[in-house]
Amino acid sequence: MELRRMTLGMTVLAVLLTAAAGHLMGFSFATIEQKISDFTLDNGLKFIVMEDHSAPVVSFVTLADVGGADDPQGYGGLAHVFEHMAFKGTDEIGTEDYAAEQVALDSLDAIYKELRAEELKGPQADSAALAALTAKFEAAQQRCDSLVVDNEFSIIVEREGGIDLNAGTGYDETSYQSSFPSNKLELWFALESRRFAHPVLRQLYKEKEVIKEERRMSTESSPVGRMVEAFLGKAFSVHPYGRPLVGTMADIGNVDKETAMAFFHKYYVPSNMIVAVVGDVTPKEIHRLAVEYFSSLPKVPEPERVMIQEPKQTEERRAVVADKSQPFLLMGFHRPSMLNSDDPVYDAIADYLGQGRTSMLYKNLVKEKKIATSASAFSSFPGSKYACQFGIFVVPAKGMTAEQCEAEVESEVEKLKSIVIPIEELNKIKARAKASFVNQLSSRLGMAGQLVSYQNLFGDWRALFNTLDKINAVTAEDIQRVARDLFTKENRTVAYIETTKE
Repeated sequence: MELRRMTLGMTVLAVLLTAAAGHLMGFSFATIEQKISDFTLDNGLKFIVMEDHSAPVVSFVTLADVGGADDPQGYGGLAHVFEHMAFKGTDEIGTEDYAAEQVALDSLDAIYKELRAEELKGPQADSAALAALTAKFEAAQQRCDSLVVDNEFSIIVEREGGIDLNAGTGYDETSYQSSFPSNKLELWFALESRRFAHPVLRQLYKEKEVIKEERRMSTESSPVGRMVEAFLGKAFSVHPYGRPLVGTMADIGNVDKETAMAFFHKYYVPSNMIVAVVGDVTPKEIHRLAVEYFSSLPKVPEPERVMIQEPKQTEERRAVVADKSQPFLLMGFHRPSMLNSDDPVYDAIADYLGQGRTSMLYKNLVKEKKIATSASAFSSFPGSKYACQFGIFVVPAKGMTAEQCEAEVESEVEKLKSIVIPIEELNKIKARAKASFVNQLSSRLGMAGQLVSYQNLFGDWRALFNTLDKINAVTAEDIQRVARDLFTKENRTVAYIETTKE
């Protein structure tokens, strides 16, 4: 019950932000910004701290500037694999006897390399050798498992009152989050620093099987998943946004301890990570603990970023997935990254076209013409750090095809190119954008997540507090201008599910 009260957190901030949504367009976040400070350790690790003493709880978000777009060729899904590994513990957590476990893990890795090498021979593989190596591998895995304390990292967090323990990997970044009572502040520093200083990739090969099952469920057994994968493969000819986030089955199979640790040592370095701490703390206290627990991490140059640029699309691209499923339609258009000055305009177009029951696509396709059961638009997909896609997703109504819905979507999009939307509609778009923005900041975790993301993408968390100004600056003429440039046939990629009888 005590923790339930604490998760209400940030009461004062929530009131301020909620009030801000109804204020005039000139509202300033100066009073909130004054509560935030930052510092950088000598090794390059940046901390952002926001004081909020309204409840005795503190939330943490650790961001690693690495995602699916950074996966090495042939090892798609590696960023996602490592996110799983970060919960497996350290040389002190998650093991019965680390000295014995290390020997067992080294043996397991060596056997896996032999097994994988034989598997990759394909039709020329020796079936007897495969069977022997498989049995040997399974026995070695059982030996390793006997030395593991399952989920000890998570158990410690929960036992000490921690909540919100989670992580997520996208194409652009990976983040780790948790919340603790403020009297457990030092525990978080001890746990978090240890798992990134001394990770142990225990149960790596078992976790790969879990990830393969994720792929089966989300893609191979899902018509929509296959459609999205086909869409991305068509929309991006060279950029890594076109690769599956969880990797292909072959990519997942390629991952071993050596490649995973090389990935970790390249990307999980202080210069490539940011930590946000929001709650019942003081900057002085956070600085002291950061120096004590994180300064021993070695200083390593920041890894190079993805340099591949998607060439300009010059003709429409299409992908069709045949399945017994009901039809679906996904339409995308190339757009610049979120660093582009028109980013708020793309958000406004997405809102006007397909966000909510009052949007143009929903009103026309679902309510009036009844040719679809759902119609939505999203301003950036599958990431936003690099040039990405503006997307439209439609679920046709019973008896309707994806092609029929496509024609109607195209008609509605053309209207947006030919009109200047009324000022009252523009004001509604801005009000919804502000409310959504405010909502993202109304919890400790929400604020921490936004601070690290803005720091990572814009190089300064203070850019967060310019968001309302950018929303306010959007004009109806901007929307028409960007729509005319965006919604062209040669810039379009279309994927849909074609329903088969069998």
